[in-house]
Amino acid sequence: MLLTVSGPPGSGKSTTAAALAEAFDLEHVSGGDIFRKLAAERDMTPVEFNELAEEDDQIDRDLDRRLRDVAVERDDVLLESRLAGWLAGDHADLRIWLDAPLDVRCERIVDREEKPLDRVIEETRRRESSEAKRYREYYNIHVDDLSIYDLVYNTARWSPEGMLGMLTTAVDSYDPDTDEGKISVEGVDYDF
Repeated sequence: MLLTVSGPPGSGKSTTAAALAEAFDLEHVSGGDIFRKLAAERDMTPVEFNELAEEDDQIDRDLDRRLRDVAVERDDVLLESRLAGWLAGDHADLRIWLDAPLDVRCERIVDREEKPLDRVIEETRRRESSEAKRYREYYNIHVDDLSIYDLVYNTARWSPEGMLGMLTTAVDSYDPDTDEGKISVEGVDYDF
């Protein structure tokens, strides 16, 4: 089984993905963890590293190629990243998008990173704008197009335990043999 969990910063992707991977005994591969590690290696914040990636497209392409390879070559994985659903494409059994209002997401980031709220709001807006621009230019992916996702949730409406309960029910109930509605991922340029 290959599950993907995608969403913007602060949406609850990492918390939910880790719990979901554990619930189904799947390997959890996080693009965000890899990206933050690469940023730290260069002594940069993720926002600064995102902006560097605007000038050096190989940063995104290398990370995205790794994530795509995981999706194509491996099974029993939960792939988590902003583009996980797009990168896994038709290889994914279920593609999940998590989101929350900007103010909620920024408060979560403040709690996690212990930064001032006004700085987090500004960084989050810059980061999302930077990423959306790059994904459109590199791969013809419009991150605001949620039509490829099987499940879309506003995580601000439920507790982490409530989210996990709904998602485990959905995954448990999924039967590929009776699936009549898998949405094909088309138009993506996987040129890494």
